[in-house]
Amino acid sequence: MQTRILGRHGPNVSALGLGCMGMSDFYGQRDDAESIATIRHALDRGLNLLDTADMYGPFTNEELVGNAIKGRRDQAFIATKFGIVRDAGDPTRRGISGRPEYVRAACEASLKRLGIETIDLYYQHRVDPQVAIEETVGAMAELVQGGKVRHLGLSEASGATLERAHAVHPIAALQSEFSLWTRDPEQNGMLAACRKLGVSLVAYSPLGRGFLTGAIRSPEDFEADDYRRGNPRFQGENFARNLQLVEQVKALAADKGCSPAQLALAWVLAQGTEVLAIPGTKRRSRLDENLGALDVRLSAAELAAIDAVFPPDAAAGTRYAAAMMHMVNA
Repeated sequence: MQTRILGRHGPNVSALGLGCMGMSDFYGQRDDAESIATIRHALDRGLNLLDTADMYGPFTNEELVGNAIKGRRDQAFIATKFGIVRDAGDPTRRGISGRPEYVRAACEASLKRLGIETIDLYYQHRVDPQVAIEETVGAMAELVQGGKVRHLGLSEASGATLERAHAVHPIAALQSEFSLWTRDPEQNGMLAACRKLGVSLVAYSPLGRGFLTGAIRSPEDFEADDYRRGNPRFQGENFARNLQLVEQVKALAADKGCSPAQLALAWVLAQGTEVLAIPGTKRRSRLDENLGALDVRLSAAELAAIDAVFPPDAAAGTRYAAAMMHMVNA
């Protein structure tokens, strides 16, 4: 397993992690048995970075991850998040909280659901515009001092916010959507800030929510409750235009002798040693395919060819609906 250093002085973690969100929420039916088997298979393969959050489910994904790592805690590096507030009685409702008292309560609840004593990497899932980042990170730093958390992270925070947070307590990781069809961190200052401060960039949805695998051919491929049915990039004319881009990725992958998913993941990892990726899957077969990306080496000429067919801003449609776009790069 290839590893990369988390942050400037952190531990070595697997260059590819496992995003666990879709095992419990957003992407259709659950199969807890296969999901648990997938997490354990990941550990068997040497992948140790497991990514979850309290709002996935809501609340049930942390329990699933906790069940999967029983007896194997020393093999897993657990990352979870707080800050997006959901109501189990009405999961469609959303709120954001970075209040210090909420930080402490959310951490205790996550520890209980995960069945662990310490969270390896604790992220603020979204920045609360009503609470100064210094207050939120100050409360997170207290969790480190109390032995509840080992490393701190932010998700979808701007480069300027990251700098302010880092001045309060070292931030090990900044999580953001980053892939061939979401190049925002290159353009909005996130990646530059990470490099300046020695912070890892953890790329979520590095396969474009599954689109870059080439397996999705129609919006009808999604189950009725699949979140992607309402995502702008998967609708109407946007879907058709994005499908044309994926066809070109498939052609490049065929020339390289790898799958489109492996090409897309190799591209993300080639953006710098400070970049990690956490593709999500519910299945062992897909996990093995994703791990095959670690054997794909892209030359400068091949990277240029990929950029030529899939340049920044090539994807049609925003990456979230308008109601959620204001919560990113905050």
